Amino acid sequence: MYPMLTALSMFYYICLRRRARSGTRGEIMNSRRAIESNNRILPLSVELVQHVKEVVDFSSQYGSENSLSYTMWNLSGLPNVYPSSGDFTQSAVFRTYGRWWEKCPGSPQPFRRIPRTFQSQDYVELIFEEAVYPTAIDVLETYHPGAIVRILACSANPYSQTPPSEVRWETLWAGDPGKVNILQARQFTPSIKQINFTTNLIRLELNSSLLEYYTELDAVLLHGVRDRLLPLHKPSMLDLEDDDKEDHSIEFFNEQLSGKTLTESTKNGYFEKLPYELIQLILSHLTIPDLCQLAQTCKLLHQHCYDPLQYVQLSLQPYWAGLNDASLEHLHARCAHVQWLNLSWTGNRGYITMQGFSRFMQVCGFELVRLELACCHFLNETCLEVIAQMCPNLQELNLSSCDKLNTQAFCHIAKISGLRRLVVYRTKIEQTALLSILNFCLELQHLSLGSCVMVEDYDLVAGVIGAKCKKLRSLDLWRCKNITETGLAAIVAGCQLLEDVDLGWCPTLQSSSGCFAKLARKLPNLRKIFLTANRSVCDSDIEELARNCPRLFHVDILGTRMVSAGALQKLLQCCKELQLLDVSFCSQIDSRVVQELSVNFPNVAIKKSYTQ
Repeated sequence: MYPMLTALSMFYYICLRRRARSGTRGEIMNSRRAIESNNRILPLSVELVQHVKEVVDFSSQYGSENSLSYTMWNLSGLPNVYPSSGDFTQSAVFRTYGRWWEKCPGSPQPFRRIPRTFQSQDYVELIFEEAVYPTAIDVLETYHPGAIVRILACSANPYSQTPPSEVRWETLWAGDPGKVNILQARQFTPSIKQINFTTNLIRLELNSSLLEYYTELDAVLLHGVRDRLLPLHKPSMLDLEDDDKEDHSIEFFNEQLSGKTLTESTKNGYFEKLPYELIQLILSHLTIPDLCQLAQTCKLLHQHCYDPLQYVQLSLQPYWAGLNDASLEHLHARCAHVQWLNLSWTGNRGYITMQGFSRFMQVCGFELVRLELACCHFLNETCLEVIAQMCPNLQELNLSSCDKLNTQAFCHIAKISGLRRLVVYRTKIEQTALLSILNFCLELQHLSLGSCVMVEDYDLVAGVIGAKCKKLRSLDLWRCKNITETGLAAIVAGCQLLEDVDLGWCPTLQSSSGCFAKLARKLPNLRKIFLTANRSVCDSDIEELARNCPRLFHVDILGTRMVSAGALQKLLQCCKELQLLDVSFCSQIDSRVVQELSVNFPNVAIKKSYTQ
């Protein structure tokens, strides 16, 4: 009898393996799961389904730091909205959507040689209660789905008391950004890759550039088992396709950067007959890993691939998961002439240390003109001091969402007197440091102070901006809690070159003071104006914009109660370059009005969100 049972068990196991290779994902997940243990086949533990316990990191959010409306923290726990769909304050919403922001005067130029497989613009990291081998990820998208482009799992357990010897990120799924033309909420459950470690830290990366409006997420569910589902095999229908060939391990990335010693017998072939400049031009289209691999083919190409002129623009953001101090060390010899450097998203969880970053700045800082450090949580006061000392020619500095920096660290920015662009969105910058920066950095053209909740008196800050920042072209005051008509008057009087002004969610500005009318009269070059969620905006304000700001491109008056269809008609008639108008939650502008205006002005995207 026992041989018969063994034979049946083996036959059952073979059937399961065959279905894993040829069946659909749903068939595999719904079948009875088994593993091999002690030469017998035993049923696996029951699949766990977990909701998010904690949101630990994210790149941006539409909501306030001191609220739950439209914030990433809404992803924690059970669904708030699903299966309903529409624009709900209880959902998680990122700061931007579409390609509109890329066209604004305050938008920076893109970096070159970004790999095709990296399309992420935003991210959020989520912790679950128990580490499991993932079998499925459910993302509940309740408004404008299609933005998710990558889902990753981390080997480190954030709740562990012992720091891990190695932190590894593995891509579970990757895809292209899209636009899903459905009005209903959807549960997005992509086929994910099997991994060989347990995880309770999941990262979603998004790209909203193709969406018609803000994407909204309600909840994320992690399905998994405590024991490995099946022995990993290749190829597997659960594995990713070609785009998953990338390796996010630190060892792999450092091996690429370090290169190998070429033997004496390595020949250059016909490349010796090509002009040096032509080879440099061809190589300028390659990504960093491609350059590293090409450098190992022959001595001539090795010389070209290590030429510092190939690294004048260097974006390491796509490789955030594999970048550490050793990676930066390998790049030292190639970065003597780097002018644009993007380290955004890199170095977190101890990957990059203050010492490693400081050594890198000593090598590449002198010619640096632009430095992107968004979401770099390894930064501390010493790092900013090193930047101020080693980067005398720096003109652009992005510290967006570096919310771990202490308040004192920002004082060092005032030493960089040639700054033209400064982004401190979602940081702990305080009034003293900000005033010092404004007094010494007189070349500022673009300034982002959105969601800087530690500043106590925005009117005082606005007065200094108006007095000192005469060259300012874009100003982001998104969710600045206490600026009044006095501060706004000082800005528009002193900064008449302004083209891009964001006053969204600034509730202390009142139309009755005439502040918006004065803004329209003083800033004739205005291209973008956000008056989001200001209930006091009225017809006279819109008519002043129509009369005085003919070059308007982007207008957001979401949430106003006193703007009529007639005022919008005048705005659309006078502003021939207008391409985007957001009238969501404007009580006098219903769907019928939006439809009529859209027919009469087909070149303008008129946005009107809805709630089912």
